[in-house]
Amino acid sequence: MNHAEQTRKIAEGKGFIAALDQSGGSTPKALKGYGIEEDAWTTEEEMFGLIHAMRSRIITAPSFSGDKVIGAILFERTMDGLIDGKPVPEVLNSKGVVPFIKIDKGLEAEADGVQLMKPMPELGELLARAKALGVFGTKERSVINSANAAGIAAVVAQQFEVAKDVLAGGLMPIIEPEVNIKSETRAECDALLLKEILAQLDALPEGTQVMLKLSLPLVPGTFDPLVSHPKVLRVVALSGGYKRPEACVELAKNNGIIASFSRALLEDLRHQMTDAEFDASLGGAIDEIYTGSTVKTAPVVA
Repeated sequence: MNHAEQTRKIAEGKGFIAALDQSGGSTPKALKGYGIEEDAWTTEEEMFGLIHAMRSRIITAPSFSGDKVIGAILFERTMDGLIDGKPVPEVLNSKGVVPFIKIDKGLEAEADGVQLMKPMPELGELLARAKALGVFGTKERSVINSANAAGIAAVVAQQFEVAKDVLAGGLMPIIEPEVNIKSETRAECDALLLKEILAQLDALPEGTQVMLKLSLPLVPGTFDPLVSHPKVLRVVALSGGYKRPEACVELAKNNGIIASFSRALLEDLRHQMTDAEFDASLGGAIDEIYTGSTVKTAPVVA
């Protein structure tokens, strides 16, 4: 797919975006969930080799196709890796799945109820490499734990500053200010976040678009103004700790928002499965998340 085809697929495609971007810190947990214990490797390289094999198995599975999976977010090492001798983004594009790359380097310590992103000193080089490999966009995550207006404003401002760098590099940014679904002030967080995002969107030049990856709101429909905003290409949702059935139920309550799930997509996959069992399990998860993304239970407000 060329850039125009990728843009059209993300803007109009029916389906969801798979998040396959666990980084170094979360890789042991991801492997354990896959049925591989920590004693299975002795070096970091061996660990990353195991997670690459898992992701390769997902990407090459027959059920993982552009019919229902319109995009996939990759960890940097996955983007730079090969599947059957071909660059991973090339393999995804050939299957009709638009590739994205996780660009953040983790989170700062909490302050003002939020965790900002750590500095990204090599961002320019990463964006250039990603673009050359046929990657369409990026994803950057920060976290909101409580309804602190100053903290949430700082998170959104930082997200949009990085997004401008991504746009200047010729890629589409996915802005991810995750609200902790266990927050005691979750509804207030959602409201403050909406206000700050709208202000930042209004300040963008005309014709500019970004994507948003948000926690499913406590009150369904809260983010409707973002779904319909002309400067938003697409709004996607993270599962945020929900198990897949609950995540899909909550997703279906929000018109116009599609999934970008990680744990909720992969939770039933095991290393020990035969290829047929693996593809059947993955296909079932894809079907469930696709339905939550495309068949909505919320009434459409005229």
